[in-house]
Amino acid sequence: MRTRILIQAVAVGVAVLVASAASAHVTLEQREAPIAASYKATFKVPHGCGDSPTLKLRVRISDGVVGVKPMPKPGWQIEVVKAKYGKSYKMFHGSVTEGAREVTWTGRLADENYDEFVLSVFLTDDLVPGRTLYFPAVQECEKGTNRWIEIPETGKPASDLRAPGLKLLPARGH
Repeated sequence: MRTRILIQAVAVGVAVLVASAASAHVTLEQREAPIAASYKATFKVPHGCGDSPTLKLRVRISDGVVGVKPMPKPGWQIEVVKAKYGKSYKMFHGSVTEGAREVTWTGRLADENYDEFVLSVFLTDDLVPGRTLYFPAVQECEKGTNRWIEIPETGKPASDLRAPGLKLLPARGH
């Protein structure tokens, strides 16, 4: 009986460790948002690569996400790669045809520290409620790189390297 309880306790402990390791990657703080509205995308970075400090975080901007404005961080530089969109998108009282496709923060975040990287964006009404929108992210460190870029296929389980995801909700008032 004691052996069985000990084995169960060890199994629970291993499950907790695996679950915490799986969640220890770049994620979004708010994981649901309505389309046709502004959204504050807060990317949480809980660790470096192994014990190596993070030097750069790159986030790819998906189609249907426009009006991207990164929040400045003291001690970090921001680079925004802009390009034309494949189409024109409605945003508030007008339309946009080009904008940010990737945002990169460059600085230094020690492995023992946690930080957040913020974008203000507009989720267009071209996006489909009920689906998940992904923001592939690459975390470059002094020693190594973590690529949080996997976009899970429908019906298949996601790996620990999945991109930060946002569940899209119907537009407000619909």
